[in-house]
Amino acid sequence: MLTWRILVVPLAFALGCVSLQAANARIIKVLPHYLDLEGRHALSPSLYERDAYQAVLRKSPEQRSALRFDVQWKAKGIEVPALTLKTELRTSKNLAAKPLVLEHSVKKPRWFSKWSALTVSGDEFRQMGDLLAWRVTLWDGERLLAEQKSFLW
Repeated sequence: MLTWRILVVPLAFALGCVSLQAANARIIKVLPHYLDLEGRHALSPSLYERDAYQAVLRKSPEQRSALRFDVQWKAKGIEVPALTLKTELRTSKNLAAKPLVLEHSVKKPRWFSKWSALTVSGDEFRQMGDLLAWRVTLWDGERLLAEQKSFLW
């Protein structure tokens, strides 16, 4: 009788853990980058150089042409091939209004995580003002799968 319990309890625990991890979607990393007039977010591939150049672009709005969000995400165990990645932005010129919303249809990666980019450019970028806060969400139709937001959201 005791050996039966020794075998069944770990097996039930292992099956329970597998079912909990079956549908696992998450947003791993969000990197907001200003783009210069030539569409670059850095002058060289160095992370230090990227951060230094982003500081220059933050101080010099006349050198900016767009704002791009690079989002790393994954959706393990989701059976739908296409999902929606949504970015909501609170900016200095639309505090009282609804946030600026960017939506992008993305295909689910087969194995690992995936990087997607959402960009605000043109007249929309020039009218939005400075970025204050953001929220990135991953949707399956009307169902929220994952969320990541900035500190001030």
